[in-house]
Amino acid sequence: MGRDRLTIGTFGEVGYLDAANGRVVARTRYRDWDGRNRLVQATGDTRKHAERALKAKLAERSLFQPAETVLSPDSPFPDLVAYWFEDLELEGRVTKRTLQLYERDMRTLVMPAFASLTLREIGVARCDQFLKQLAKQSYNRAKHARVVLRLALGLAVRHEVLQRNPMDHVSRLHRPESTPSALTPAEVNAVRAAITYWEVGLSYSGPRPDGQLGAIVEVMLGTSARIGEVLAIRRCDVDVASATPSIRIAGTIVSHRGESTLRQDHPKTAKSRRTVAIPSFTAEAVRSRLARLEDSSPEALLFCTRGGTALTTNNVRRQLRHVLDLAGITGVTPHMFRRTVATAINEQGGVDLAAELLGHTDPRITIQHYIRRSEMVNPATAEMLDRVFAKDQ
Repeated sequence: MGRDRLTIGTFGEVGYLDAANGRVVARTRYRDWDGRNRLVQATGDTRKHAERALKAKLAERSLFQPAETVLSPDSPFPDLVAYWFEDLELEGRVTKRTLQLYERDMRTLVMPAFASLTLREIGVARCDQFLKQLAKQSYNRAKHARVVLRLALGLAVRHEVLQRNPMDHVSRLHRPESTPSALTPAEVNAVRAAITYWEVGLSYSGPRPDGQLGAIVEVMLGTSARIGEVLAIRRCDVDVASATPSIRIAGTIVSHRGESTLRQDHPKTAKSRRTVAIPSFTAEAVRSRLARLEDSSPEALLFCTRGGTALTTNNVRRQLRHVLDLAGITGVTPHMFRRTVATAINEQGGVDLAAELLGHTDPRITIQHYIRRSEMVNPATAEMLDRVFAKDQ
């Protein structure tokens, strides 16, 4: 048997063996993706045929991808999406609610435009045009689509299926100019009056009022808490007996598709746990609610169904909208009370205090999303200009 050697690119040195049956064996040591060298060989009628067969066999092996990765640049985009969701569940770092939102956004916003494409067909220009077209319909929809598209394609880059993430180079989305909406004191009292009118039965419609809606609104106004955080308040979170009544915001209500609504043991973010001193109108509403609460255990929810289970945020939103519609008041949402509180505290005590009350670590979030800007400039400027430019008498 004869021997000879030839070097092929980065695959290393190739050796040839003349087999007893007259065929030629080409073989080489191949460094696999896991860093181990393995012997790979192929047979052909001639050295050229054997070399060609060896190259084909090496091409089938993945130098860059782990064996578990079944994706390639020619894989359909839906295969990447399925692989991405499996990876998210494996990591376990996002909540079930977040997974459901990702799935919704991918299915309703991204898939209609990308379902028929392979990964190699998804480039910067296509992603950029897609987001711009979507942004014409809705900035928020485009923002949500951008998040899930970036994350899914980012996984393809990390697993070395794609060389780069096209989402890294799309043009930025421009948020439409908007001013956070907040209620005036007169509008707050109009909302209170409408709820009271409904709760005392003067505007009876639907299930008999149980008095909770008014108390929920008073707690939102007195704490700035989100609706889910308010519905998660327990007996043990409330202190209305001390000189400074307070409520601890330490959880939120979550509703997963196909599962019962339950209390989560931290607010929207773990850092937003806080204890809030409450005003007298909130303390009064809480005392009244505690007096009517049948369950005396510390873990009992302050606001609950007749069976003691958690209320859903959607049902409270629906009930609030129904009651205010009866009074001819439209456009009021539970989150608007949070912005109303932020605006009032900013005017009375400054943005830092407003951010602290809302549980924000960055006051810029409070300014951008929660505080209604006043168009009235501080009147002190008129006095200053009078002092500088007053006409000589």
